[in-house]
Amino acid sequence: MRTRRTWRGIAGAVTAVVLVGGGFAVANASTDTQTGKSAAGVKRPVDKKATGTKAVVSAANAFLNTLDADQQAEVLLELTEANATAWSNLPCGSSCRPGIELGSLSDTQLAAAVQLLKVATGTGKGSGYDQIQQIIKADDVLASVQATSSAGTGPAPSDTASSTASADPSATAAPSSTSTATDAPTGAPPSGGTGGGSFGYGSGLYYMAFLGTPSADGTWQLHFGGHHLAVDLTYKKGKVAGASPFFIGVEPTSWTDDDGTTYTPLEEQRNGMLALTGSLSTEQLATAKLSATYNDVLLGPGQDGQFPETKEGIKVSELSPKQQKLVLKAIYPWVANVDDATAKKLMKTYAHELNETYVAYSGDTALDTQGDYVRIDGPGVWVEFVCQNGLVIQGKVHYHTVYRDHTRDYGSEFTFS
Repeated sequence: MRTRRTWRGIAGAVTAVVLVGGGFAVANASTDTQTGKSAAGVKRPVDKKATGTKAVVSAANAFLNTLDADQQAEVLLELTEANATAWSNLPCGSSCRPGIELGSLSDTQLAAAVQLLKVATGTGKGSGYDQIQQIIKADDVLASVQATSSAGTGPAPSDTASSTASADPSATAAPSSTSTATDAPTGAPPSGGTGGGSFGYGSGLYYMAFLGTPSADGTWQLHFGGHHLAVDLTYKKGKVAGASPFFIGVEPTSWTDDDGTTYTPLEEQRNGMLALTGSLSTEQLATAKLSATYNDVLLGPGQDGQFPETKEGIKVSELSPKQQKLVLKAIYPWVANVDDATAKKLMKTYAHELNETYVAYSGDTALDTQGDYVRIDGPGVWVEFVCQNGLVIQGKVHYHTVYRDHTRDYGSEFTFS
């Protein structure tokens, strides 16, 4: 057992006990934090001047060098389909995702984990690492709301003063969708995954794993996530082979901290979609309208490879050049979760495939009501944005989104039927 703490610099102090779950295939052994050496007595190489994938590998090694043997056994896992697909949008801790809980790390270990995320993800404001830390901050807001509601001590934080809070994270409004409708679990957790953190909120309840051994010439995956966040970056032969699946959601959609800072983690994604759908004429909107309704994303956890056989909506080749640019602008915030150079390459690919890409929506285009839904579906890119009624903060919507790639999910390591 170790003490769970919040991610410093992101949240206030919370203390609890963590039970580390099993059920994930271990890749190899680890280092001793007293000597900084691996079980074989060799320190993992760190090159602070490295760039690109080598910089990510170096940062991963630096993190591993801070861990003891038991901790490395939690982090270093086999790159298997079962391990790679073990992610969720739920706050279900180690019962539905592999890796080491960040709240159990020391200050030194946590700093190394944060540095790895900074190196591996985008540098833009509101995207990449900046967005990741905002999503994690949102979880501390939920923890505060839940604690306040349970204690009956008064209203929720400033964003939710007119809302009522529920202590049950599976609570939901009545479904009005033909797709998966709620935040409730949609499948069994990975075998043996009975660890702590089930349906808890807070910045300490995020997990990091390396599927395969980090290297500049091998194949491995940086697997990171928690409630409303799943980052899956796959590296192969020194390059990023896949930056998806990338699930990102948020509740509350905006809030103001005690220091007066206001956060809106998915504002760029929402604004991109609003600009795109807002540019469509009445006739174009009619073509883009879907007959089905949606309360959640179609390609969330457990839905790997389940792309619709037929693309729906309006074909981007039928849009004006200005509207086509808006499509690319709408896609970019999701692609920007990966390092800047890789994001640029992916956007070039999606631009090349733009004429065969489709835009579709359901509900209303305002993206402020349960069931408002927008989709972009191309030969490669797949992006979904949907509004759900609040689960913890009732009376307000919250957002679920996902970025997939028809051919690059998990670095094309697995085939899904």
